[in-house]
Amino acid sequence: MKQLLAIRSKKGTVSFLIQTKTVIVIAVLLILIFACFVLSTGLGNKFTSPVQVLQTILGQGTPQNALIIGTLRLPRIIAAVLVGAALGVSGAILQGIIRNPLASPDVIGITGGASFAAVAFITFFAGTVSIQWLPLAAFVGAGLVSIIIYLLAWNKGVTPTRLVLVGIGISAIMSSLTMLMLVLSPIKAAGRAFVWLTGSIYGTSWENVYAMLPWVIIFIPLALYYSRLVDIQALGDDLARGLGAPVQLHRCMLLLVSVALAGSAVAIAGAIGFIGLIAPHIARKLVSSTFVDLIPVSALIGSLLLLIADTVGRTVFLPLDIPAGVFTAGIGAPFFIFLLFKNRNK
Repeated sequence: MKQLLAIRSKKGTVSFLIQTKTVIVIAVLLILIFACFVLSTGLGNKFTSPVQVLQTILGQGTPQNALIIGTLRLPRIIAAVLVGAALGVSGAILQGIIRNPLASPDVIGITGGASFAAVAFITFFAGTVSIQWLPLAAFVGAGLVSIIIYLLAWNKGVTPTRLVLVGIGISAIMSSLTMLMLVLSPIKAAGRAFVWLTGSIYGTSWENVYAMLPWVIIFIPLALYYSRLVDIQALGDDLARGLGAPVQLHRCMLLLVSVALAGSAVAIAGAIGFIGLIAPHIARKLVSSTFVDLIPVSALIGSLLLLIADTVGRTVFLPLDIPAGVFTAGIGAPFFIFLLFKNRNK
């Protein structure tokens, strides 16, 4: 069996090598996601068998199943897959360009910016402006904070160390301001903001899915296309410049892709933490650290993690619907502490 598979476009403008092992891992993950997808769609107050789920998805189910699955469950489950994939790829890119295993959208402040903007929207504009504008506010907040982090880290260029340190500082500031607004806001607005901060895809509609889909379709393939840039930057700035790579331009482009994925995910699902931290680490255990292998596997693992977390929160504690962010934080926080301990001497 060949160790590497070559994938090229017809004109040869796009080409890359991917390991045979990675193809097998991707196939296994796709099967697992499909199985969890079908099983999760059938679970709830009313259990629907996998056969009935597939019949309903194909348009051959009963009207009752069409309502329960097509309107209530399916948009939420698809959103979990899309959001998990976006967060997984965003975290993989950040860890690559910053060259730090602790980097992720929630650690360096991207999620914090989105959270601050969302809470500000709920506190000051809820009741006067439609809540449908909340995702846009979150995305704008993520983008603005990312620009601030990049500008503050700039000193004849941006180094990975300075970027992560500034990001952690900005994240702490955003967290403090968000908590201050929660304390000062009315109880009703504070309750709604707190649920959003926990991270939940409860009540996701097809409009949310359609809003998220273009970001995933455009930016995950773009991340795969730019995967070579991450591999070059992993060699170090000096060596990358020696190879002729415009390091700062590439770093800015990759950061833009990461922010677009993380911002769109947070805008739809709220401040779901640690997916962007955990997924790339699991992916490295399954495949190599080469980013052409790492990005698709990180996307699939992120999807699987969030799909499982949301299914558990939606079904195990009925009639309560526990936000998925509670479970991702319960797994991610100990994992983050483990990484800190593991890398304490590095």
